[in-house]
Amino acid sequence: MGILLYFRLAWRIINEGVERVVVLPPFASLSSSCGVALFSRFLSPFVKEGERESRRDWGVFWGFDSGNEKGKEMREIISIHIGQAGIQVGNSCWELYCLEHGIQPDGMMPSDTSVGIANDAFNTFFSETGAGKHVPRAVFVDLEPTVIDEVRTGSYRQLFHPEQLISGKEDAANNFARGHYTVGKEIVDLCLDRVRKLADNCTGLQGFLVFNAVGGGTGSGLGSLLLERLSVDYGKKSKLGFTIYPSPQVSTAVVEPYNSVLSTHSLLEHTDVAILLDNEAIYDICRRSLDIERPTYTNLNRLISQIISSLTTSLRFDGAINVDITEFQTNLVPYPRIHFMLSSYAPVISAEKAYHEQLSVPEITNAVFEPSSMMAKCDPRHGKYMACCLMYRGDVVPKDVNAAVATIKTKRTVQFVDWCPTGFKCGINYQPPTVVPGGDLAKVQRAVCMISNNTAVAEVFSRIDHKFDLMYSKRAFVHWYVGEGMEEGEFSEAREDLAALEKDYEEVGAEGADDDGEEGDDY
Repeated sequence: MGILLYFRLAWRIINEGVERVVVLPPFASLSSSCGVALFSRFLSPFVKEGERESRRDWGVFWGFDSGNEKGKEMREIISIHIGQAGIQVGNSCWELYCLEHGIQPDGMMPSDTSVGIANDAFNTFFSETGAGKHVPRAVFVDLEPTVIDEVRTGSYRQLFHPEQLISGKEDAANNFARGHYTVGKEIVDLCLDRVRKLADNCTGLQGFLVFNAVGGGTGSGLGSLLLERLSVDYGKKSKLGFTIYPSPQVSTAVVEPYNSVLSTHSLLEHTDVAILLDNEAIYDICRRSLDIERPTYTNLNRLISQIISSLTTSLRFDGAINVDITEFQTNLVPYPRIHFMLSSYAPVISAEKAYHEQLSVPEITNAVFEPSSMMAKCDPRHGKYMACCLMYRGDVVPKDVNAAVATIKTKRTVQFVDWCPTGFKCGINYQPPTVVPGGDLAKVQRAVCMISNNTAVAEVFSRIDHKFDLMYSKRAFVHWYVGEGMEEGEFSEAREDLAALEKDYEEVGAEGADDDGEEGDDY
């Protein structure tokens, strides 16, 4: 009887083109390996290759595990926002998450039918109280109160638990050593205590998203200290960093190169993936694509939040292809040290322009490979791609993605290293992009975010290293760091580590070239 039901279901799919198959409890028990094998063998010949891939929620169809939906283990993620940049980017992210999930600024969610039951996909990022309030699994920390006070008094003040907003009384004064050794050291245990409370409230903690800038004192110093302590307390958990690096031309502090080099030394060891962003690149995108003459941090942060939202869509909505942050590592990081990523997003388009054009999958795919779309100032054409993740949202089918990727592979400007022939990981989520009401970005039917591992990212490090060398050769400003308990040897140790990193990128880009010369005669 059970096998007959499988064949009936298959017959309907072949004849009627059913879009989604969900196996309900009476049939879920039939999902034996024998039944599925028979079913898939019977069905495969009738489905064309492209059509097979383009079936919506095809994974549900082949997997037959919908009957276990209620018993699935949660895979929670804790976000940690450090310093002014981390907190302001965090503000934009949580605003966007709330809009995407229909969560009100007070944490209530009128559309949630399972109040108090935390098995919804968005509960990876929100914990749900018995009263149905959704509280972000997040900690905000700064060494001075000004920026956190904006969260405490802002429109989302009721969303966050007061204990999750931690502020000190004196800032790090743009000094890595103050953030890491003196002022930061006094507050780090309180931060870790709050993180532990959030972790205790998780059934299957996946890992951490850490937001900071490496040019200032708190983001670099306290950020590094927190990452080091997280490695000790949660060694096996993944840590993804969203890190704002100093811009090539625009500087907010004279000692940015010192802070950045010292912080990157820590990021190398204590993050699994770090996504590089810089304000100048994002300023240029806002000016060029959104016609904003003088972009503010709010404009920048809303664009950054779209990238972070796209990256986490698969973790917050059901039916996505990516389901785990360890998948990003597996697909993007060929060697542990080579884990600094570039990101880009398309379409970045204003409402006026969107009224006249609706960008297709090939167009938005081409756009994310353009140097002008990169969220950090470096030219991917100067390097080679090792891997890239393309995450599509909205009205997108795999057939179009495959065609767009095939076209990209033929472009001479997009070069891959010889030793990584496939290079692409694609994900699709049918949840269309959400925009903030009154924001700059237009509401579009489809969008794509690309996270790529490209050897050109070494340009970012070489720029900072050059500025570091100019100052350190004269030992300028070093006394401020030594005065806060740092040893001068840490400067040279961190600088040597970055020199080695630049060399690592040079070698992975050239690896295939050496082999070609030796093996050329085999053909």
